[in-house]
Formats: sequence, C-alpha cells, structure tokens
Amino acid sequence: MAPLDLTTDVVTLTQRLVDIESVSGDEGPIADAVEGALRALPHLTVERFGHTIVARTTYGLSERVVLAGHLDTVPVNENLPGRLEDGILHGLGSCDMKGGDAVILRLAATLERPVRDVTYVLYEAEEVDAARNGLNKLSQSNPELLAADFAILMEPSNAGVEAGCQGTLRVEVRTSGERAHSARSWMGVNAIHAAGEVLRRLEAYEAREPVIDGLTYHEGLNAVLVSGGVAGNVIPDECVVTVNYRFAPDRSEEEALAFVREFFDGYDVTVTDSAPGALPGLDRPAAKEFVEAVGGQVGPKFGWTDVARFTTLGVPAVNFGPGDPTFAHKQDEHVAVSEIEHCERVLREWLARD
Repeated sequence: MAPLDLTTDVVTLTQRLVDIESVSGDEGPIADAVEGALRALPHLTVERFGHTIVARTTYGLSERVVLAGHLDTVPVNENLPGRLEDGILHGLGSCDMKGGDAVILRLAATLERPVRDVTYVLYEAEEVDAARNGLNKLSQSNPELLAADFAILMEPSNAGVEAGCQGTLRVEVRTSGERAHSARSWMGVNAIHAAGEVLRRLEAYEAREPVIDGLTYHEGLNAVLVSGGVAGNVIPDECVVTVNYRFAPDRSEEEALAFVREFFDGYDVTVTDSAPGALPGLDRPAAKEFVEAVGGQVGPKFGWTDVARFTTLGVPAVNFGPGDPTFAHKQDEHVAVSEIEHCERVLREWLARD
C-alpha cells in the first residue's frame, strides 16, 4: 500500500481513505497508514493503542482541543472503491466518517503552529459494541490523553454544529399473568392485556424540552418492542414492553433511570442499555470562539454519539463534520465535496486565529 500523502487536497485524501477497506475489526491497514503518515511529522507526538492513533502538539499553550474521528465502517455493500461525480464523493465511509477523518489528518499535517494545542484522535471500532470502541477504551486506559478544554467529534452533521448529545436508556417493562387454555381464559390472567396500562402511560407522556446553553432539547419516551405469548391457544403469563428513553444532557443516567422507574411505578423495570448524554459547554471560551467561527448557528444533537464519552471526562464537546447522517450506512453513502472543504476551512481558520 502506498503511503498516505497528508499534504494532498482534502477531497483526494478522503477518497484515498475510502479506498482503504476498514470494516470494524479489520482496521489494521488503515491504522498502519495513518500511524505511518503521522509519525513522519516532527511537530507531533504519536502513540498507538491497538488500532487507535493519538497525535498531539505539545507547545504548552493555554488551551487544548481534541479533534476525533473513527476509522472503521460498516460492512461493504458493493460500494467500494469510491468515485467522484459532479461534486459528490460516493463510497463506503465517505460520509461516516472518512471525510471528517481526512479533515483531521490534513490539519494535523499542515497546521504546524496552531494557537491552541491539539490532540488528534483516529480510533477503531465505533460501529460495533461499546466494549470494543477505541475511544471508550482510551478514556479508560489513558484518560489524560483526552484531557482538553473542548472537543470536536467529526461525525457527519451536514457541516453544521450539533452541540452535545442526548443520553439513551433502554428498559424492559414486564407484566405477569397466569397461563391457561384460551378456551377457558377466565382460568388465567392475560399478561399481554395487562401491558395495556403500560402503553397508555406512554401514549399520555408529555416530552420534556429543557433549554441548555440556549439550545432546546426534546426528550422522547417510546415503546420500541413488545414481546409475549406462548402459543395460539394459551393465555400468556408474561409480556415485555421494551422502552427507549432519550433524555436531555442535563440529566445523569441515574436521574434518567429514577424518572423511568417512577413513570412505571408498580411494574418490574429492568435496564438493558444505558449511555450518558453530553453537555454542550458552549459557555467555554474555546467553544464560544468555535461557534463564532462557524457563523453562530448551533443546533442540539438529538441522537447519541461518542461526544458523550468526553462528558464523562469533564470535556464539553460538539459534533461537526461533513456529510448528511441520513446517508450513513446506506449502499449509496456519499458526501458533498463542498462540505468537506468547508469543515477544513472553518477549523483551519479557528485553530490558526490569533
């Protein structure tokens, strides 16, 4: 494999990254290429952890920011190699998120004297379970490498700023009954019927819309799965309603769970998944200047992203990257060239501004 040229234009670099297949679990080749290119830069200190690469400036400046992106993609779906047509780069990972990775790498190579110290993180295994996630592993093994005043995760956000992210909690709400033959249903208790009250509570739910740093977050509490039943002639003795709560980042995981338990008071509630939200931290000096650099337009992030991992370390974070996230993971995944170039330009101006 030819070495990566980080001084080439950012669109060409994006296509080069797209053409290095890096499905989760097989990031070795792309991590090798990224590590080799970054180690050739004398102004950076480079470390590797598995297939996660961390490169840092160490000028002792008053502020430090993190630029982070994942190297892995979902499985190939007849969408490699990449192709450039009419200002659109098509190909696996072009949107999620090798356009953002290219911006990170180009800045790392060509911005030798930023006005803030920068930590560049290119990590593995974001598209799979959290236990394998390179950023998660790094936050546990070497949290000092992620210490900063502000962080930018370059997930696709239509080249706009999405601040923080909402947390997510998934629970199973269980109802119990007693089995009986359906011909003699009065001899049993139907657990599926008993779940009707659970659904009625959800139907009556009114979403909380807290305002944080001037941004309005919209919470959601929804049934996403209902399971129950034994056979076509048996009254079921158990029913499980799986509920997903998307909570604003002013609530901790513990507070979110307390709300859900109170909401389903009287029912058996079991947690199956939980992840914290991320506060936007737009009142921090570095964040304020970044918002100014992008024109002052900021929206809340309603989904969950790895910015939440920075919140656990006390680092405010935003999402800012090229690409429409609705095209992530699709066969026709693509990104507009103009968005890749815009993200590079904005970040370069912000990191170079005196």
